Amino acid sequence: MTEGVRKKQNRMIKMGAISYAKLIKAMMTGDKTCQELADITGLHYVTVLQYTRELHREGAAHIVMWGQDRMQRDSLKIYKLGTGFDAKRFRLSDRERQRRYRARQKMGIVNERKAA
Repeated sequence: MTEGVRKKQNRMIKMGAISYAKLIKAMMTGDKTCQELADITGLHYVTVLQYTRELHREGAAHIVMWGQDRMQRDSLKIYKLGTGFDAKRFRLSDRERQRRYRARQKMGIVNERKAA
């Protein structure tokens, strides 16, 4: 019985189907990050990444916006179910990134990320 859950009238439903249904329901109700979807469905984060990547590849979901990580980089995809255009990802130019690095270097905090 570890493969599934018994429902009405002794019908066997596999756990993957239940989890996938929860994933789709959560994506229908609003914009969610992969971590939020993993928390809602109980699936592993990497599994949710794979599912959402495939939904995006097939055109069933799109990226509504980008969330920022702790380094203020746009790296967290926020998905929405349905067709649409992907949001643009903000990216610093190479010149701006280098200017910020040199400013940190002058202040002596270049390796701040490694210490954290």
